[in-house]
Amino acid sequence: MSLYGVLRTGVSGMNAQSTKLGTIADNIANTGTVGYKAASTQFSALLLDSTQNDYNSGAVSTSIRRSVSSQGSLTYTSSNTDLGIQGNGFLIVSAADGTPYLTRAGSFVTDASTGNLVNSAGYTLMGYPLDDGNPNAVLNGIGNLVPVNMTDKNLTAKASTSGTFTVNLPANEATVSGNAAGANAADSAYTVKSSIVAYDSIGNEVTLDVYMTKTQESPAEWEMAVYNQADKGTSTSGFPYSSGPLAAPVTLTFDSDGKLTGPTSLAIPVPNGQTLSLDLTGTTALATGFTPMNVQVNGNAPSALSGVEIDKDGTVYATYENGARIAAYRIPLATVASPDNLKAVAGDAFSITTSSGDIQIGFPTE
Repeated sequence: MSLYGVLRTGVSGMNAQSTKLGTIADNIANTGTVGYKAASTQFSALLLDSTQNDYNSGAVSTSIRRSVSSQGSLTYTSSNTDLGIQGNGFLIVSAADGTPYLTRAGSFVTDASTGNLVNSAGYTLMGYPLDDGNPNAVLNGIGNLVPVNMTDKNLTAKASTSGTFTVNLPANEATVSGNAAGANAADSAYTVKSSIVAYDSIGNEVTLDVYMTKTQESPAEWEMAVYNQADKGTSTSGFPYSSGPLAAPVTLTFDSDGKLTGPTSLAIPVPNGQTLSLDLTGTTALATGFTPMNVQVNGNAPSALSGVEIDKDGTVYATYENGARIAAYRIPLATVASPDNLKAVAGDAFSITTSSGDIQIGFPTE
């Protein structure tokens, strides 16, 4: 055993203890850091070949392990864009250079220069856009993810495309003889009239007049005709309108129990907008007055963005001053087979290693 070997062993031990003290110091310093995972130092002996008469001193090596899989405590905040994860999984974020990382640091705010949601380390939250209503997720990678950005959600108008028109029609009303509302004649008559509001492609309100006319007693039949209120005539009844019904009038049929047997939908081309599909399912003809039970139409007029909300299922909503709430993104959770083997990087984030396994994508509450 040489003097050099003795010194080498001593220096090795001092370096190992220094590493341990460093991890302890980091843990103490980051006690209040959101998403920080505690580090620990593990020691292992390095032995050199020795003989009975000649001993070669070894050394000690260290390895750092982080408790990435340990659940931290959740803290209440007043911010609508702060996220916490109960259980397994990581948020996917992106650095300024586009490098993807995993993190559980979920304190996000809107960056004034880009409009992206970023955390305290400057990492951008990634999610799937919901432009077509559903996230186009890649289950074993980060493809199709985009920055969660609300800048383009301001002053958004959405044309009406779907709605529900579920009502009760008064079964005891007499049938209408002569021209029904769908004929658009000066002497057109009807049983019940109501109106609904839809939106065209640039967010203008379009009021639709809905006429329900009882045309047959048994089995019960009702004509449904829809007009653009802007085309209404000057007479007391409103007929004739300057243009006919927006869609061909349909005849609703009912069974002896007053239940609708068909048709169950009506497609209405909204002027300067899109086709509005009205679901009529559940409409009845019972011995009581006209009763709207579920009447609603999607779409909205232009309105300024007032805030951002994130539901527990990861859906990011844009909220507007007019009360509208539109789903914009879905935030996924990423998991790996061995999270404790992820590589820690600055900003309480982690990168994939060969030991951690590849990313698998899922969604909260699923």
